[in-house]
Amino acid sequence: MRASQLELEAVVAVARHGGFRVAAREMDLSSSALSHAVAALEARLGVRLFNRTTRSVALSAEGEQFVADIAPALSAIHTAMERIDERRADPAGVLRLNLPLGAGRMILAPLIFEYIRRYPRVTVDMVTEGAMVDIVGQGFDAGIRLEEFVPPDMIAVPITRSIRSIVVGSPAYFMGQPRPKTPADLAQHRCIRRRTGNGTIYRWEFEKRGEAVAVDVPGPLIFDDGDLMLQAALAGEGLAYLSDIATEESIEAGLLQPVLEDWSPEYPGLCLYYPSRRNMPARLRAFIDLVRKLAR
Repeated sequence: MRASQLELEAVVAVARHGGFRVAAREMDLSSSALSHAVAALEARLGVRLFNRTTRSVALSAEGEQFVADIAPALSAIHTAMERIDERRADPAGVLRLNLPLGAGRMILAPLIFEYIRRYPRVTVDMVTEGAMVDIVGQGFDAGIRLEEFVPPDMIAVPITRSIRSIVVGSPAYFMGQPRPKTPADLAQHRCIRRRTGNGTIYRWEFEKRGEAVAVDVPGPLIFDDGDLMLQAALAGEGLAYLSDIATEESIEAGLLQPVLEDWSPEYPGLCLYYPSRRNMPARLRAFIDLVRKLAR
C-alpha cells in the first residue's frame, strides 16, 4: 500500500487549516481535487481520517495519530528540499579540483583567491598530482589540465591563453659557452630534465616550418615540478624547458634569457573540465562562470 506525497500533504494541510478550502488554496489545487486526494487515501487505508459535517471538518482519532506520525517526515522532506534549493542558488560546500602542481601555482592568485572572496561559503580542496585520474571515480567536481590531455568525453572550458614552450638559461650559465642555435646543439649543454606524471623522462619538443623534433636532452638534474626547474635555471644550473607564462617575469627582469625561440611550439593552454551540465552543483557553476569571465 503506497500513498503519494500529494495525498499526505493534503491530509496535513486540511488538518492544519481545519477545512478543505483554505488548504486547497495553499496547495494551489481545487477543493474537489484536494477532497478526492484525501478520500483516495482514506479508501486505501480503510479508515476515516476526518469527520465531516456541512459546517466543519475535524480529525478522527485515527486521523490525529496518522498526522502525528507523518508530519515530522514531511517536515524533514521539506527541509531537505529547501537546503538543496539554497545550495543550488547560493554556492556552498566543498569544490574539489584535481590538477598538476604547476597549474595550481598558475591559477592560484588570479582565479582561486578571487573565487573564495566571492563565495565565502565554499571551501576549495585542490589535489595536485601529475598523473591523470578519473575525476568522477575519485569524487572530484572538475579537473584542470592542458587541453590536449582533457578526456574526450569531458566538457572543457579554457582558462589560459595559448602557451609556448621555450628554452631558457641564466646569464651566468651562458657566460663562456655558445648558445644553442638548433635543438641538436642541446646535446652539448647541461639541461634540467622533467619527469612526467607517468614516470617517463620528457623529451623536449620543437617545431619549425613544419619540421618537428623531440630531443632526449642530457643533464644532471631531473624534477617532476616546473617551479623546481625554474629555480634551478635561475641558479645557473642548466637550461630549462618551460612555458612562457612561467618564465615571463624572470625574462622581463633579465634573470633568464630565451634561446631557440624560432623552434618554440605553441599549443592550447589550460582547461577546466567536468563530466556533465546536468544537476551541476552551484559551487561548480559559479566556478565555471568565473573562469569564463576571467578568460575574457
